[in-house]
Amino acid sequence: MKLAHLPLRVSIGAFVLNSGLGKRNLEGGAAEGLHGMAVGAMPQLAQLEPARFAKLLSYAEISLGAALLAPFVPATLAGLGLTALGAGLVQLYLKTPGLREPGSLRPTQQGTGLAKDSWLLGAGLTLMLEGLTHGRKRH
Repeated sequence: MKLAHLPLRVSIGAFVLNSGLGKRNLEGGAAEGLHGMAVGAMPQLAQLEPARFAKLLSYAEISLGAALLAPFVPATLAGLGLTALGAGLVQLYLKTPGLREPGSLRPTQQGTGLAKDSWLLGAGLTLMLEGLTHGRKRH
């Protein structure tokens, strides 16, 4: 891990890891609410039971958080996972009614929390691009 990546990877990695740990035992209404929001943005997720969806999301977030924190995981790979998470959250923001001002990308008060997650997409893309371009010879 490059020293310049350390603040980004540690802060985001710890946040994502904690989020995943918090979802480990979601059941009932909490799992249904999480699943319902996800299905609204990605209808193909409807085939999963809410508790199973929450468990899979938990595992994915725990894995991603650990990968971001692990110094031996290349920036490109960590960035790819973070980009996927960020893109999913941006899609959730864009497709969930009531989170944006009508005809705009500007968030409503209810949408501000998810709109802020766009930084995860930006951070993931930054790690990926830096990992892909690092060490290339310039002509």
